[in-house]
Amino acid sequence: MVTLTLFTTSPSSVLLIVSQKAGFSALSEKACLRTGLWEPGRTGMATLFTGKILIRNNSDGDEVDTEQELSLRLDNRVLLLYFGAGECPQCQTFAPILKDFFVKLTDEFYVNRASQIALVYISQDQTKEQQDSFLRDMPRKWLFLPFQDELKRDLGRMFAVDHIPMVVVLKPSGEVVTRDAVEEIGRLGPACFWNWQEASEVIDRNFLTAEDFDDLAPRSLTDPIRRLKYKIEKGILRSPTAQDGPHCSHLSSVPLKT
Repeated sequence: MVTLTLFTTSPSSVLLIVSQKAGFSALSEKACLRTGLWEPGRTGMATLFTGKILIRNNSDGDEVDTEQELSLRLDNRVLLLYFGAGECPQCQTFAPILKDFFVKLTDEFYVNRASQIALVYISQDQTKEQQDSFLRDMPRKWLFLPFQDELKRDLGRMFAVDHIPMVVVLKPSGEVVTRDAVEEIGRLGPACFWNWQEASEVIDRNFLTAEDFDDLAPRSLTDPIRRLKYKIEKGILRSPTAQDGPHCSHLSSVPLKT
């Protein structure tokens, strides 16, 4: 059965979503195209968050709010939307697995260059304090929406989120690769990313961008010098251009801790 959902993502914008159990269908892409708000296959994933603020999970809580910054962080990447809550028992079990998965794809200790993957945490936490407590131990490269942002609710409707934890995997075009990758991540680990990348037709880059270096934590006193040397050698020393949440899966009868 196909469900039509009409909701606003901003005071001046209305988005028509056609949702199915498996995610977006061809019909839903046409519906989105007609609205002119988000055009799967024709616009980057940054368009999904246009007019919104994403926050970097670093010590400064840097805001990503310009079109250029959003494009730099999200376009030409496999995008993961993680719907979860710090106090959800199943999320507490899955979060370390997801963290390890993400780190092994993006941390220089494991890879020469970060994989083209981005993750946005769509908090289902009951309070901002719970959200902040959860994110404190998560990777600095994660992004998240401000706690009060209603886009969290709208995204839940858009992707038919009916349980947590849930990880929606999206192509750069906005099409759904996997509606819920929790089981796949737990079973295959980082290996499943390469399947997503191939299915998503991500344009592989064979260099580190300045953005990658900004996110790397120095591991020695000579590390910044080594990174600068690498930048020069690769010819990239330049400025970058370019209300109620779902219940825990199978645990609806177990109240969240408060």
